[in-house]
Amino acid sequence: MSETDTSAAARAAEFERWANVFTAHKAFSHPSELHGALCGRLAAGARIQEQDWLAVACEHMGLAEQALEESDDLGAFMNDVYEKTLGQLRSSEMSFQPLLPDDDYAIEQRLEALIAWVRGFLEGMAVAAGAALGQAPDEIRELIEDMVAISQLSEDEESDEESEQQLLEITEYVRLGALAVFTEFNEPEKPAGNTPTLH
Repeated sequence: MSETDTSAAARAAEFERWANVFTAHKAFSHPSELHGALCGRLAAGARIQEQDWLAVACEHMGLAEQALEESDDLGAFMNDVYEKTLGQLRSSEMSFQPLLPDDDYAIEQRLEALIAWVRGFLEGMAVAAGAALGQAPDEIRELIEDMVAISQLSEDEESDEESEQQLLEITEYVRLGALAVFTEFNEPEKPAGNTPTLH
């Protein structure tokens, strides 16, 4: 298995893990949308306290907060997701990926998931950055406008080679866009243990 295949398999498994949690708790929203909302907040520079994040997750899923007390795994799953997502966004290897289903799903379902992710991302970013988005550099504002356009795409896409290619390109654009927003609104991580050098 090549490295690409391995990472694709890992992404597919991650989406299934989320989907299973959403199904088990009878959530009425899309897993991709909640992941997008988390990424949007983190990319815009917010860090969320554990209780606040769990409240956001429950609200998105349409669950009462006592669902956390009634469930053995929901809180732990969501906390793990938070740490993992922040780690991926910070990674110098640019390994971050939006949470989306793999090629085994019909193109309509994959497009629906991408649109849901982008809507969540825009919402999360607006909540976290608010008015600061208006002062963002031109390229970030253009990127946000593009994402708004993507969030309004029609979901009834016919599957053919051209539409598959377009979906791949849009997904990669969104992925790199999320990383660009993160870079813009977040200070670079300081290497541990380095003493400052005098110039």
